[in-house]
Amino acid sequence: MKQFEHSEVLKRLPKQFFADLVQKVQRLKAEGHDVINLGQGNPDLPTPPSIVKSLQEAAEDPQNHKYSPFSGKKELKEATAEFYKREYQVELDPETEVAILFGAKTGLVEITPSLTNPGDTVLLPDPGYPDYLSGTAMADVRVETMPLLEKNSFLPDYGEIPDDVLSDAKLLFLNYPNNPTSATADKAFFDKTIDLAKEHDLCVVHDFAYGAIGYDGKKPQSYLQSEGAKDVGVEMYTLSKTYNMAGWRVGMAVGNRSVIEAINLIQDHMYVSLFGAIQDASIHALTADQEMVRQLVETYESRRNAFIGKMHDIGWHVEAPTGTFFVWLPVPDGYSSEEFADILLEQAHVATAPGNGFGEYGEGYVRVGLLDSEDRLREAGDRIAKLNLF
Repeated sequence: MKQFEHSEVLKRLPKQFFADLVQKVQRLKAEGHDVINLGQGNPDLPTPPSIVKSLQEAAEDPQNHKYSPFSGKKELKEATAEFYKREYQVELDPETEVAILFGAKTGLVEITPSLTNPGDTVLLPDPGYPDYLSGTAMADVRVETMPLLEKNSFLPDYGEIPDDVLSDAKLLFLNYPNNPTSATADKAFFDKTIDLAKEHDLCVVHDFAYGAIGYDGKKPQSYLQSEGAKDVGVEMYTLSKTYNMAGWRVGMAVGNRSVIEAINLIQDHMYVSLFGAIQDASIHALTADQEMVRQLVETYESRRNAFIGKMHDIGWHVEAPTGTFFVWLPVPDGYSSEEFADILLEQAHVATAPGNGFGEYGEGYVRVGLLDSEDRLREAGDRIAKLNLF
């Protein structure tokens, strides 16, 4: 059979780092081992019943059996604007400042080829969500990284970015609450970011995937809550984490009108919008009583406390995360991230994500997802304790 050569675009795409982790976990499970998989970011709890029921009812509506509007239903855009007004006191024009996405990942990948040309510069956090690199590879742009260091509370130090890099940069990606470090950002940081963007003609792209998940009574800050945010950027939100709707693939970009226009344009050529019933169910999620979200955050916070408590018991003195459902753990001296993750997997049958999979500055850490029951999280701690590594 003839082998057709892949395009240069496909050749530039980064290797999917976590494919190796999935294969290792599957191998151990096939051998009959009980693996506690804390290495991935897939919510383990089901979508709330009222959202599922809303989908079932909407699926019976013949109007939803037709093509939806290419840019998404007007009602879903209005529900997004209502959500932002209620949750963050941010005013949005549903028609011009909201784009409906096939999950936030789609928007995060397509925004770079929508706003840059080959050879342009894009600023990415390191460590960061690996799929940012998918969009930069497709656009054939130059990537400059911003180290996220513990001494800076895992926030980028803009003063360390060379002036020539800032002058060339077109996009600046941020993500708070942060995957993988679980750090959060305050209004002062976003204010500083907006000042930088205005000075250097940058477009800010804030990945707000974990926006609903903040602990100790503190609500995560939206980038759009800072004055002037819409002038210089957009925020990407997703229903995946807030409502356990990861498999539903629903997200939105909100903010700068010209960026929203660009996203809608590229999506006009690539997609034919989301199934109408899913959009209707998403409207219900955004506008219904948010007690379901509060209960979810309480569940994650309880899991966090159980897991961190167990880590302290075994002598692994780690910081409790302030957001996301991840814990960013420094590895013991003498091990690389991958070496330590392999030990945990092969000897304790606990899967974690090695930090170097998120970038150069992720080396020296592993990421744990709080995506199993408290009992299983405590058991993971007991298994790790038996390795006598601390």
